[in-house]
Parts: sequence; structure tokens; C-alpha cells
Amino acid sequence: MLRSLARTALSAKTRLTASVPAPVARTYRSTALASTVVPVSHKARGTAYNSIRSFATETGAADQNEKEEKIIGESKKKAFQAETRKLLDIVTHSLYSEKEVFVRELVSNASDALEKLRHSQLTDSSLDTGKPLEIHISVDEAKGTFTIQDYGIGMTEDEAISNLGTIARSGSKAFLEGLKEDGTTGSTKDRIIGQFGVGFYSAFMVGSEIKVYTRSSKPESKGYCWTSDGSGSYEIAEAENVAVGTKIVITLRDECKEYAKEAVVETIIKKYSNFVDYPVLLNNKKINAVQPLWTKDKNDISEQDHIEFYRYVAGAWDSPQYKLVYKTDSPLAISSLLYIPQRHMEVLGMQREEPGVSLYSRKVMIQAKSKALLPEWLRFVKGVVDCEDLPLNVSRELLQDQSLSKLRQVLTGRVVKWLESEAKSDPKAYNQFFEEFGNFIKEGACTESDSNRPNVAKLLRYESSAGAPGEVFSLKDYVDRMKEGQENIYYTCVPKRKFAEESPYFEEFKEKGIEVLFLYDTVDEFVVNNLRQVGQNKLVSIDASEISDPVLQSSSKKDSKDAIPSEEELLSQQEAKLAAEDIAEWFRQTLGMRIRKVDVSKRHMSYPAVVTEHDSPAVRKMMAMMSGAAKVGESDLPPTPTNLEINVNHPIIQKVWAVKSENPEFAKQIAEQIYDNALIAAGVLDDPRSMLKRLNTIMEASLSSPATSKSKDTVMQPKKIEVVEGEKV
Repeated sequence: MLRSLARTALSAKTRLTASVPAPVARTYRSTALASTVVPVSHKARGTAYNSIRSFATETGAADQNEKEEKIIGESKKKAFQAETRKLLDIVTHSLYSEKEVFVRELVSNASDALEKLRHSQLTDSSLDTGKPLEIHISVDEAKGTFTIQDYGIGMTEDEAISNLGTIARSGSKAFLEGLKEDGTTGSTKDRIIGQFGVGFYSAFMVGSEIKVYTRSSKPESKGYCWTSDGSGSYEIAEAENVAVGTKIVITLRDECKEYAKEAVVETIIKKYSNFVDYPVLLNNKKINAVQPLWTKDKNDISEQDHIEFYRYVAGAWDSPQYKLVYKTDSPLAISSLLYIPQRHMEVLGMQREEPGVSLYSRKVMIQAKSKALLPEWLRFVKGVVDCEDLPLNVSRELLQDQSLSKLRQVLTGRVVKWLESEAKSDPKAYNQFFEEFGNFIKEGACTESDSNRPNVAKLLRYESSAGAPGEVFSLKDYVDRMKEGQENIYYTCVPKRKFAEESPYFEEFKEKGIEVLFLYDTVDEFVVNNLRQVGQNKLVSIDASEISDPVLQSSSKKDSKDAIPSEEELLSQQEAKLAAEDIAEWFRQTLGMRIRKVDVSKRHMSYPAVVTEHDSPAVRKMMAMMSGAAKVGESDLPPTPTNLEINVNHPIIQKVWAVKSENPEFAKQIAEQIYDNALIAAGVLDDPRSMLKRLNTIMEASLSSPATSKSKDTVMQPKKIEVVEGEKV
């Protein structure tokens, strides 16, 4: 009966391989359908893989060893070569930050063994394990064991002694070096993961005893059992019933029994080894079903592939609004797949976004959500970066030399260019992106290095007096529209557009047709202070005390600029100037320490006064927080003295000057109110309620005070001062 079943299975297997071309038949025999030998879609590949695996299970081809491995030869005890027990203790107990990485290291080694076999089979058809190119992991909670098996290249006795008996010797590295000498590396270089030879010893972090059963894929090779408890020596002996490849059985320590739980191990595999080139099966269930899309050509990745992969790496349910497939060989070999979501988590004060890009090396995760790959302001970007030749330390957890800095620099520059390209190709879509993620870009403009800050500035968008409400422009748009001879880029920081358009500082710019950017967010002030200029054009606030720009300069008398003033006119001007100085001096004495100085304004405005050289609202908020004045129950932060510019031709200024002699207290209240009004116009009066009592007194006096009524007939009109042409009164 058994012979009949065997003949039936053999006949079925023969018919299957005979019905397909020879290369595919060879592929089946080594199950290289799981590799890149046959270039089919991952869905088709998965279907073929499942069908073949189902058939193989029925015929017994995918079964593990029917008989348990058994030592039959004399056990030879050996010491680890060239290293001490202390060094072994460091490698196995101090090198790795997390014990769970032993799974990653063993899976990586198994993947390398399978790749070595696949490559060797290209030139030597006799190397055939008769097993699929897979990695099998099994856990047993009752026994407290973790077992991993591959049907790869395997090892001879000498290779086992050399590779396992010498700490930090990498068989994978030696394999690659041999390929380089032959000039036949091909794609194998990109698929070999191990570099340092210490990954195997990570198993001693969790295991009290480790058994390694191995048999070389070379014909007529014997099987061997390598055993060690990590104390500084090991034993090796010939064994029977050993499958071609390598099987590692770890007896877990009592405190590490969690690694005998299937759910725990599955999570670790998906975290670190989800993208290795070969199927990973845990208790006969395939775990790594997600394809490493970043290894494909961008034209071979469908929109649905992007959506599924984005949701996997970002843990999201939406679809990405932007995607970037970026590959380069210089200055580092980088393959990356990056996405930008539709929304972010920091809206409405929700939790701060965590970095969203993970670092891989040869499809094995090195750092999840790495903080080192991109600057913090790009934390909204999601995806994967795989750097093949990134120099890591022996634990594959830390980066060496300056490569991380170089990688960060390259990626940051590429992401900025990516966003700039998206802005040019579809401005409307980019403006919607900026509305959602603009604060991140502004953060970048404040924190980036001087060399990269101008590039980030290209991504900024602001409303402007040249556009309609809601319409935004880049700084380049502003520069392209500048008036002939204009030297500066002008802006104003206000909460709303209405406040900007009604500002006394804006009047002159509006009438002269000079564009002004409207900056609504608190962070915008820090942005312009960090940028300082765009190209050769300085960023200047319209409330600056001194603005030197040819477009704002005009003659005092346009129609008679060449006329020579008469002696009487000169005398009148001199008297008016002296009168203006007297008014300024009176304001200076009246307002006292609240101001630094009082100047006669030359601005073209309809307001009685403005303040300059004042702290911005954003700066005052920060100062209040730092001083503790913002705490409940404490007084407000004292206002910082400012400069006051008075419009001496304004009726209010002239009347307060006239009434000061008859009612000095009332005139003082008017002067204080003028100053507070100027602070309000500048947006720097912390609490307007402080002036309500005074304002009520002024209104009451203006309606009923005899002194005020009398002043109507006795107002002294100072002579008008010649100022900049067109000044409002």
C-alpha cells in the first residue's frame, strides 16, 4: 500500500514537472518561485506559491524530517577560537538593546543561506535540497523551545567549526568576497543580509542551550549537530536524519519563555523581517505576505499597491495625497518609498506626530520610525528607506561614521524638491496640502540650516494684498510682481486680513500700490525673522521705524519741487518745525517711561499716532510664559517701552495741544489714550480693559466739561508742517 502511494505521488510530481518548461521545473524543485527567478506579479506569484506548496504538502515534499535528528558520531568538545569567554558574554548579553532582535538575526542568516544556495544552483545543478526555499519557524510553549530551519546551503563539519566556532566571523561576507573575485556577484550582492557574523550569537541572549543541525547541500554530505550553552566552548558530532540546510533549536531561558508564544514571535517577524526575499512560515503559517515595493520599478507599482503599502507602513486607513519612489546610487545606495497623508494628528491640539519613516538595510528593518532619517519638521512623511551600503555597527542597530548625516541630508533635500515639484505641477492641490501641513513647513523654515532654509522657503504660501481673500502666493510670486526699483519684501503680522487692511501702517503701501504679505499665524513672525531675506530682497515689516526703499520715497512738493521757497515760507516752516518739536516734547514728558522717544511722523496716514520698535505679540507671549506672568493670579507682563510717532497735523493732536494749558489732566488722559490706541493698532496692548475707565472719563468730559466747551473758542492752531507729500490729516 505504501509503495503504491509513493509511486502515485512520484508519478504526479513527474507529470507536473514534465508539463512545464525545464527552467520552471527546476524552479519548482528548488521552489524559487518565491524568489525573482520568474518575473510575475506578486499576486500571481502568491497563487502559484500556495498551489505548489499545497501540492508539495500532499506529496510529502514540504514535510520536515520524518525522523528526529540523532547524534551517531563521537562528540568533539572545542573552545571558541581566538576569543575569550568574556568576549562571548559581551556579544551575547550586552551588544543588542532588545532581546527580540535575535529573531531578526536568525531570519537574516536563514535568508542568506537560501540565497547562497539559489546562487550556487545557477552554476551547479547537483546542489538540490529537494525542499522549498523557505524559512520555517516553530515554537513550543510546553517545551519552551524556539526552532528555526532553512533548506539552504548548509554547512560541512569544517564550515560549522569555522562559522560557528569563531565569534564575529561572517560566512556571508566571505561568500561575497569570493563572488567578487570571480566577478559573478549579479543580484546576489543585494540579497545577502549578514555582514558581521555575530547575529547567530544573539540567540544566547534568550537561550540556555542551542543546538544546530546542519548538512551541506553538496552531494554525499553528512549531517552534524553543533551544541553549546554559551559558556565558552561547544561540541560537534555527526548526526543522522539531518535535512540539507540548517536547523537551530533554542531552549529558552525561564525569563525568556515569551518567545515560545506564537503571537509574540509573529509580531517580531512582521516588525523586523516582513520583507525578506523568502517565505517565512511560523508553525506552518506564512507570515511575510507584504511585498517590498521599494525594490520595484515605479512603473511596475499600481495605484492600489501604493494605497495598500501606505496603509501598512503608516498604520492608516486613508489614501496618500503624494507619493515618491526615490532611488539613487550616489552618494549612497538608497531605495525609498515615501508618502504624505491627507491629514495629520496634530490638528486641534491632538498628539504630536511621531516620525513616520523606517530605516531598512537589505530589506531588514534597522530602526522603526527613525528620528534620524529626516528632520523633525518632516515628521508627517511616512514610508520606508532602504540603504544597502549603510555602515552599521556589529549589532545592526547603530550607524557608523558620518553616513547617517549624509543620508539625512540627501533625503531631506529630495523631499523638499519633491514638494516643490508637486507645487509646480498642481498649484491648487499643493495649496490644499499647505493649508493642512503649512505649520510643518514653517517649522522647517525656522529650524533648517542656513544652507537649506532658502529651499524650504520656496514651499511657503501666504495671502497678499495683491490677491483675494483665501488666495495664497509663494515668495517667488511676490518677487516676480515687485515694482520697479523696489528693494524689500513687505509683510505684516496680523490675526485677520481685515486688521491688516485697516492698519495705519498699511495705508501708505495701499495708496502707492506696493504689495504686502499678510501673515496670520504666530509662528510666521519667527519664520520671517529666521529667513531675513529671499535672494537679495530683505523681508521688512510695514511697521518698522525706518524703511529705506526707493519706491517709498517721494518729493515734498511734486508740482513745484524746483521752486525756491520765499523768506516768509522758510520762516513759516521753521516756526512749524519748532511747534512740532514742542508737541513731541510734551508727549514725551506726559507719557514718561512708557516710551523711549517721540518723533514727528513722516508716514502717509490718517491716524494721530503709531508706535514703532515694539515687541510683537508673539514675543510678548513668549516673554510672559518665560517670566511666569501668564500664570493665573499674577499680574501682566509690564509693557516694553516703544517709540511713538505723532501726526502733528491730525486734528486730535492739534486740539489736545490747544487744551493742555486750560485742562492739563484732561489733556494727559487724551495723550495716554492716543498711545493706547496706537498700541491696539499695532496689536501689542495685552489687555484693552485696562483703559476702559479712562475712556469713560474722556467721553464724559468731552460731552459735559465746561473747560472742553470753552476750548472750542480758544483752540490754538499750530502752523502746518511741511512733511512728505500727500500726508493725510
